[in-house]
Formats: sequence, C-alpha cells, structure tokens
Amino acid sequence: MFETLGRFNYRRRRLVLALTGVFVVAAIAWGTGVFGSLANGGFEAPDTEAYRAVRTIEQTVGRTGTDVIVLYRSDSRTVADPAVRQTVESHLSGLPTDEVLRTTTFWSTRSPAFVSKDQHSTYAVLTLAGADPEERLATFHKIADQVRQAPAGLDVKVGGEVAVFDEVNTQTEHDIVQAETISLPIVLVLLVVVFGGLVAASLPLFVGGLAILGAFVVLRVLTTFTDVSVFSINIVTMIGLGLAIDYALFIVTRFREQLALGNDVETALTVTMGTAGRTVAFSGVTVGVAIASLVLFPVMFLRSMAYGGAAAVLVAMIAALTALPALLAVLGHRVNNLRLPFLKRGGGLGSTEHGAWYKLAQSVMKRPIRYVVVLVPLLLVLGIPFLQAQLGGVDHRALPAGADSRTVTETLQSAFAGAGGSDVLVAARLSAADPAATLAPYIAELERVPGVESVRLGGYEDGVASVVVHTHYTSQELPAREVVKGVRAVTPPAGTSVEAGGDTAALVDLLHVLGQRVPWMAGFIVLVTFALLFVAFGSIVLPAKALLMNVLSLSASFGAMVWIFQDGNLSGLLDFTPAGFLDATNPVLLFAVLFGLSMDYEVFLLSRIREEYDRTGDNTRAVALGLQRTGGIITSAALLLIIVVGAFATSGIVFVKMIGIGLVIAIAIDATVVRALLVPATMRLLGRANWWAPAPLARWWQRHGFRESGPVQEQQPEHELTQV
Repeated sequence: MFETLGRFNYRRRRLVLALTGVFVVAAIAWGTGVFGSLANGGFEAPDTEAYRAVRTIEQTVGRTGTDVIVLYRSDSRTVADPAVRQTVESHLSGLPTDEVLRTTTFWSTRSPAFVSKDQHSTYAVLTLAGADPEERLATFHKIADQVRQAPAGLDVKVGGEVAVFDEVNTQTEHDIVQAETISLPIVLVLLVVVFGGLVAASLPLFVGGLAILGAFVVLRVLTTFTDVSVFSINIVTMIGLGLAIDYALFIVTRFREQLALGNDVETALTVTMGTAGRTVAFSGVTVGVAIASLVLFPVMFLRSMAYGGAAAVLVAMIAALTALPALLAVLGHRVNNLRLPFLKRGGGLGSTEHGAWYKLAQSVMKRPIRYVVVLVPLLLVLGIPFLQAQLGGVDHRALPAGADSRTVTETLQSAFAGAGGSDVLVAARLSAADPAATLAPYIAELERVPGVESVRLGGYEDGVASVVVHTHYTSQELPAREVVKGVRAVTPPAGTSVEAGGDTAALVDLLHVLGQRVPWMAGFIVLVTFALLFVAFGSIVLPAKALLMNVLSLSASFGAMVWIFQDGNLSGLLDFTPAGFLDATNPVLLFAVLFGLSMDYEVFLLSRIREEYDRTGDNTRAVALGLQRTGGIITSAALLLIIVVGAFATSGIVFVKMIGIGLVIAIAIDATVVRALLVPATMRLLGRANWWAPAPLARWWQRHGFRESGPVQEQQPEHELTQV
C-alpha cells in the first residue's frame, strides 16, 4: 500500500506538486480568514444548571453581566466633587445609544460600592448591544477608542468581560507571532545542523507550512457549523509545525539513507514510503485519535482544541505522505545540495550500526533491572505533587500583569469595599402576584447559608425572578464552591423551581462534567491506541508496555505542572502570577496531547525495532539496532519540537504558557528517560515475550497486519552521519 503510494508520488510528482500549489493559494486566500470567525471564551459546560440559570435570567429579567467596566480616577479630586461627576457623565453621554444599551454609575444608583475607599476612584458599568459574546465584542470594537479616550483631569482604564475577551484575542495573536519569531530561526539552524545542508533542512518547514495552512482551512470550514475557540490557533501552530517537522525529519532521513545505499530515486522513495511512510501514517492516526478524544467533552474550549489539533496532525500526515515525497522525487540526489562545508556529510541520522546509541542500548540491556528499579520510582516520585492538585477556572490572572482589564479587576477587588466577592445567581420560576412575598422565606433561608453576605431580589419578569446571593469570596476561592452547594441545598417554596448559576456555579458544574467524561476519554484513548499498536506490531505486550510508559512520563510532567503553576515555583522566571490552582481544562488537554506525542516516538522506535527483529530474529540486537537507527532522529525531533512548543512558554496567557511548559517537560522526559533508557531495559527483560500475542490474534496479524517492508539486507552507507 505505502510502496504503491511512493511509486505514485514519484511518477505523478508534478501533478501532486501542482495540486499542492493550488491548495496553498486557496488556503492563503480563504483559510487564513479563520481568524475573523473564531469565538471567545468557551470554558463553561453547556446544558448544566449554572448555564440554564444564567440563560433563563438573561432571556427574561435581563442580562446581569458586566460587559464593560470603565474605571475613572483623579488624584487631585474626589468622587464627591461635582466636576468629577460632570466629566464622567459627559464622557459616557457621548457614547452611541444604539451600541451602549445601559450605563450604571454611582450617580444613577447612589450605591457606595461604586466609590473607592480613598474616594478618588469610581467606575461605570456598560451593557452593550449584542445577542452573544461575538456580537458584543464587535460592538465594543466600535466604541473602544472613544471609551479609552480619557477626559481632561481623569485617568481611564477599561475592563469587564468583553474587554477581557478583547485583550485575550489581542494577546493570543501577539503570542503566535512572537512564538514563531523565536522558534523558526532556531529550528532552521538546528535543521541545518541535523541534515548538514540547506535544501534538506528546508523540507520540514515546507511540510510545517502546509500543515498550518491546511488546519486553518479545516477550522474555517468548521466555524460554519459550530463555534470554534480562538485558542485553537495556538494548538494548530504548536502541533502542526512540531509534528510536521517530526514527520518530515523521519521521511527525509530515510530517503537520504536509501540514496546513500546506492538506490535510484524511485527505489529510494518506494522503500522510504514502505517503511518511514508507514510509520508516519500510524503515528499520525495514533496522535490524531488521542487529540480527537477531546470532542467527548461538551466544553467549547476542549472541543476546539480537538478540532485544531486533529486537523493539524491530519494535514501534517497527509502532506508528509504526498507533497513531501513528490518534492523529494523532483529533488532526487539534489536533496543533499547546499551542504555547509564545516558540517559532516550525512545520508541519514544514526545509520552507522555500532554508534553511540547502539552502545547505550547495549549498556542499558546489560543491567536492565537496575535501570527499571531506579527510573520507575523516580518518575512516580516526580508525579507525587499532582496528588495535591487543585482545579479552578480561568480568571483575570490569565492575562499578563499590567493588562488594563486585569488591572481594573484587581483595583475593584482591592480598592472598592463593595465591589469584591462574587454572586450566585438564582433563577426562580414561580407563578405569584407578589414574588417578593412568595420568595421571602426562601431568601431568609439563603441568608443563613454559611458564607453568604447578602441576598436580594434582582428582578421579576414573565414568571422568572432573579435572586442575587452575594458572598465576599471571589469566584475562584474554594469556600465559594461550598456557598454554591449550600445555596443549591435550600428547598424553594412549594410551586417554585430554582436553578443556581454564576461564575462559581459554572466552575462547580464544569468540574462535575470533566469528572464524568475523563474516564470515557481515557478508556477511548487506551482501547484505540492498544488496537492500533497491535495492528502495527502484532503484539499485545508492546501496547501494554507502551501505555505503562506513557503513564510514567505523564505523571512526572503533571507533577511538575502542579509544582510550577499551582505552587508558584519559578513564577518569577516564567513571568506569571500563580493562582493556587490549575485551570481545570489544562490537565485534560495535556493528557490528550502528551499521550499522543508519547505514542508518536514509541511508534517510530518500535517500527525500526520490529523491522530489525523481522530481519534478524534476535530481540536484544533488534532493540540495540532500532535505537541506533532512531535514537538520533528521535532526539533531534524532540529537540526541534521542544523549541517549537517551548516558544509558547513566553505567552502572556498563563494557561497557554502552562501548555507550552508542560509539553516541553513531557517531551524531554519521554525522548530521553523513557525511550532511550526504559524502553531498552524493559524490552530486554521481556525478551521474546515482547512479540507475543494469543494464537488467533497472531494468525490474524500474519494475514492482515501492517509491517515494515524494507529490504531484507542493507549495506551500510559509506559515510558516517551527523547526529544530535
């Protein structure tokens, strides 16, 4: 199958490249428009009690959210000064009434909550036109410059939900450009070092560009059917570029290796596709399945990450199996052109039979028990901090310090006595002439809930009353969750149904939904991965071992995430504000992505080991030769991927920074400790049992399984190869 694809790519190379060119033009012209079609937020779980409560209130009583908060301050005058009032009201009155539906200030409410403790600051709450967050964001863009234009004598800062979304979008776009600016030059230099020449070094970037553009096209198509989060662009850039480089590295390396053996271009390409191409296909499917498992969650953020990640993997795999081989067919031996004289000439990484990786594998396999006994407990110990993980939601601290919308929130919490804390919003459905009297006993019970500071009737319309329960705890504090549970435990009056919402309630419901879906996600990934690895290698032992190795590397990286982002270690170096918890969606996202990436390297390594085992029948020699053939490639691929995803550690958005750091740690552990040390040690201990399967499955695999189809015997290339 893959040899046929290789021959097709060779014989129809110009057609394939022409179609690729048409695709690139279309993707640039249309696919890049995805940026204007992406949605904001998406961290809440739909169809939960909190979601229904807020929607009910908004559709009847009216929206309660603070779309935009305009914070005014005068160092020389107090809010009581008539000139301050005149200036603020004049500033607000100039806003278009068709865009700003309602303005709430100290002078319209006479609430002391609108005046700071030092009397020098006040704020206004703007309710914007728009039926959904995207429409309200578009409205904000129309008035943003006018709102931010400070009137004489006052300092103005703009915050609130819509302003936060706007800053997050702006920061995300900035972070992507910054990450690419940092990573691409470094990646190009490393690729030149790895390949020893400029032509070969440019090919992984060619595939990376196709992967990113293709994923943009897929996402834009999806936006016509469903909401897709703006953060999907981050994973497209990380995974698309990273895996494209991995796949191109394996295929180009194998192609150059075949050329170095004296094969003609068509034979070299055919063998490459039958070996490395097959491996890339299995790796792509495995990684894609792991990331696609995120669609099992109803949360838009996670589903969007599934769309973006799976699209990037799929397009990277297709590009590596079609456009790249066609380009190699055109280049032929010219793939080695533009070599740099100070670098060694290389036909592929790790093609010498008894190099450093072979010696490392032999050393490990002489003392396999010692390596297992030391490394397995070490990885488990590194994972211990995750047992103390606290999960929370996304708040203003996700933005970098100094961001206007974050500053506004922090100022309200610290400088305004009545503006701190959070609200639980209760939607009460009742049929009563006097809702206040009907709900009075219920409100009295709510006031007795521990942690509740005040309760008031917010409004009544069309049989729905809004009850606002205020607590001095912020929405992310653990005691606030107990307040929500207490509010939900209060029995409403007869004939009345209630649902409790608000930020804290939404977080409680989100954690519940995640807890329900995670076992299904994990089970899906494990079962599908196990089946794919069996089809690839004809063993049920190797998939089981691979899954256990993944658990070890994941536990270590998750422990590091808690130690860094929850406990705040390295916060100064990494420039973030620790919140005391991890964003609840991040461990789920990291589990899917890291599981897939770990399988990526496992498939590459085991494919070459299986090929050598089929050729020699010697398990120990096959492991050593397999590591020698792939150790340098895997290390190079891991280093390049670390550069790509590590650049996102510079992001100003904390949970994007966490994804970047988490991937860096996991990839480093997986490519070194697990693949280079634990895999050889465990495969030496298992011996021939590595390749065992029950007789019926073994017979099925002999007839239907996919195996490497490289030549039975290979001569060694003439030149020693560059290794990283």
